[in-house]
Amino acid sequence: MGKILRVLSWRNMLVLSLAINFSLILKILKGDRERGDSWDRTAYVSIWPVVSTTASGSSSLSSASCNYSKIEEDDDRIINLKFGDPTVYETYWQENGEVTTMVIPGWQSLSYFSDENNLCWFLEPELGKEIVRVHKVVGNAVTQDRYIVVGTGSTQLYQAALYALSPHDDSGPINVVSTAPYYSSYPLITDYLKSGLYRWGGDAKTYKEDGPYIELVTSPNNPDGFLRESVVNSSKGILIHDLAYYWPQYTPITSAADHDVMLFTASKSTGHAGMRIGWALVKGRETARKMIEYIELNTIGVSKDSQLRVAKVLKVVSDSCGNETAKSFFDHSYDAMYERWKLLKQAAKDTKRFSVPDFASQRCNFFGRVFEPQPAFAWFKCREEIVDCEKFLREEKKILTKSGKHFGDEQSYVRISMLDRDTNFNIFLHRISSSSNSTL
Repeated sequence: MGKILRVLSWRNMLVLSLAINFSLILKILKGDRERGDSWDRTAYVSIWPVVSTTASGSSSLSSASCNYSKIEEDDDRIINLKFGDPTVYETYWQENGEVTTMVIPGWQSLSYFSDENNLCWFLEPELGKEIVRVHKVVGNAVTQDRYIVVGTGSTQLYQAALYALSPHDDSGPINVVSTAPYYSSYPLITDYLKSGLYRWGGDAKTYKEDGPYIELVTSPNNPDGFLRESVVNSSKGILIHDLAYYWPQYTPITSAADHDVMLFTASKSTGHAGMRIGWALVKGRETARKMIEYIELNTIGVSKDSQLRVAKVLKVVSDSCGNETAKSFFDHSYDAMYERWKLLKQAAKDTKRFSVPDFASQRCNFFGRVFEPQPAFAWFKCREEIVDCEKFLREEKKILTKSGKHFGDEQSYVRISMLDRDTNFNIFLHRISSSSNSTL
């Protein structure tokens, strides 16, 4: 009898627990519907695409794969193209199997130090070698007589550069400016710590103040994809060049960039955003020293394991460029971006509901041919009667994007990632091209 009671007690408790949890879920869902905030929470809290695919579920990037009449989609799916998560490269790395696989023994990476004889003492020598090699192969940046500073993504390097280039005296914070539309995180990162060394100064096109300033030059630009130069006409300006997208899958490589401070990242060059590795090519020793000092104080160096993985990836990328029997990484990536931009431009032409930028063709020294830029983001403009394009796409098309207001521009613009998985991108094209929903 005691055993039966114990069993019944256990079962009763399980049923009671399930009932309580189920009622709580129903209450939360009901509250969301009453408040009408479920879209906002999805849009601004979750940074991951709701629709996901596996290797077996990825569709190939071809016109045939974007036959919209054959796409079966759940109308309740939310397509998140707000962030530049570079999963478009997933297929290439899956198809290449174990070439980037490496084993890191447990005894490795114990020390803080990678190379005590190097100014950047936490830079893994193998990563430094592969950074120099890949820039030489592509021809997109001068590395000779440059200091390489490695960071936890280009975001940390940007902060390190601000620290290094700002006056460390009583003159007050130096203004930091960039031409609108500028990268939306620049103002947030610049003012995040409310530093006494620097502060956000706004749009470089309208900047008129006297005295020293720092100008950020993003080329190709995020969000609109155009090549950029400095615009503030003053001898007192200090320049930081963010060249995260100056790779041949995005834009023609017309010359090797040669600037005082140049920032790059594995996120957009090879698609390995999760490794969190960026690097700076710095001309001046003192600037490099101060950037290294910042990273010492901020994170006491940079993950050795991540550096070794990126070194392996960069080696594979460079090796693929000399392999005549198979497509190189940049050939594959170029083809993917070309196909996506061709389909998006065709959709804009067919529907006349939205527009994307027109780019001038240039000769690419790396590929040896002429082509238009095909950026990582589309600077997407809704037709005139739609004042808030981000809101319209979110509410009417269930597509999450980033409003132009975050980039110092109008709300009729949104930034749309061109780097998501094939399935998400194809559904996105289907929705903006479909006349069954509210029109753009």
